[in-house]
Amino acid sequence: MSTYPTPPFPSQPQPMPGLTGAMDPVPDHGENSYKGAGRLVGKKAVITGGDSGIGRAVAIAYAREGADVLIAYLDEHEDAQETKRFVEEAGRKAILMAGDIQSSAHCRSIVEKAVSELGGIDILVNNAAHQASFNDIGEISDEEWELTFKVNIHAMFYLTKAAVPHMRPGSAIINTASINADTPSPSLLAYATTKGAIQNFTAGLAQLLAEKNIRANAVAPGPIWTPLIPSTMPDEAVKNFGKQVPMKRPGQPAELATAYVMLADPASSYVSGATIAVTGGKPIL
Repeated sequence: MSTYPTPPFPSQPQPMPGLTGAMDPVPDHGENSYKGAGRLVGKKAVITGGDSGIGRAVAIAYAREGADVLIAYLDEHEDAQETKRFVEEAGRKAILMAGDIQSSAHCRSIVEKAVSELGGIDILVNNAAHQASFNDIGEISDEEWELTFKVNIHAMFYLTKAAVPHMRPGSAIINTASINADTPSPSLLAYATTKGAIQNFTAGLAQLLAEKNIRANAVAPGPIWTPLIPSTMPDEAVKNFGKQVPMKRPGQPAELATAYVMLADPASSYVSGATIAVTGGKPIL
């Protein structure tokens, strides 16, 4: 069992959306630890926000389980190239696609590129997210509120709607929710509200797609050490990040990968409409 870093962490402000290499400590995405077992051989996966953080850990795990991967990301080209390298080192195909998923047209283009270059879509991981911290509702601009909804929930709808016609029976959709869906942080009002919407979207989607034999589930992470943290949170929050959960530390992206693999695995054929909590011991009831 790995011993992971515990707070306090050094001051490390970054501009949004942040870069992995500038973080101290650098997150663990399972680069040296994840061992595949052939659970996703021949599968084609689309992962949004696949350049870093949870998305990178999922891309590495999926590739080592035998899947080809399209990595959709905003504009963090350095991080995306690094993720691509890990996928290719696992002997799998990696397609990079930069762009803003606020755009419904771009979301459709992601799906079209996966179909044309990977040969289909078996797994859709809606993982990309935007967050920003505010101490007063008056500080949240209309534009910020709308941006958070466009990236976090509207794009999830656009991508899913575009992908479903290409998904065969047995395919899986996995949405990244958050512990904030159940215990919202007041400083993350917009973000937490979208995460509650993602929970409901996933629950309804699972029922809607059951007859097509396409499963829909969510993962609800607790505090996870990704570039989103130093680039969107105040210094004091970063310093003590993860201290609030029973394990007294943030989770590493590598610690979520198995949940995403399990939900994508055809062996989990009766798991749909579920939310898997990965929260360092903090219950979601």
